[in-house]
Amino acid sequence: MTEATFPQCRIVTERLLNPETTESLLNKVVSVPGIRRMVLNGPRLPATVPYGPSKGIPNPHPMRKTIHVGDQEIPLQVHVGTVLLEVESRDVIPALQAAIEPVFTNFTFRIQEGRFMKTAPSTVDYCKYGPNADKEMLGLADPNSKSRPIIIQGIK
Repeated sequence: MTEATFPQCRIVTERLLNPETTESLLNKVVSVPGIRRMVLNGPRLPATVPYGPSKGIPNPHPMRKTIHVGDQEIPLQVHVGTVLLEVESRDVIPALQAAIEPVFTNFTFRIQEGRFMKTAPSTVDYCKYGPNADKEMLGLADPNSKSRPIIIQGIK
């Protein structure tokens, strides 16, 4: 079980972010020290059509691109709407707000504090990772995904 004392926050925007804005936002977020975990939420962007008469054919979506965060290339699998963060202390949140303000020049955003990520293992975590799962992965499992979460080097 992870420590329940770590504050959590989420970045909520007026609209879904395009890949360029997402890349800029994540590079600013990664530059702030004290971030433990991060989750990108939004509608899934499947590589192939998942159902219907076109099932299985390629799904050319303009928002599914590979972005560069720090030294890594990350394929976007969701159209980012919110970013959930777990931070070391509340002192990180004002620094985070100051760092990401330049990204949002055309529309507004809010940083909300609360409890947004699981802090105890769920059945999905147990099924996906087993009884000896990494404690930092708790609550990050997507039951519909066949891949593991992407770990961005440099967070912490």
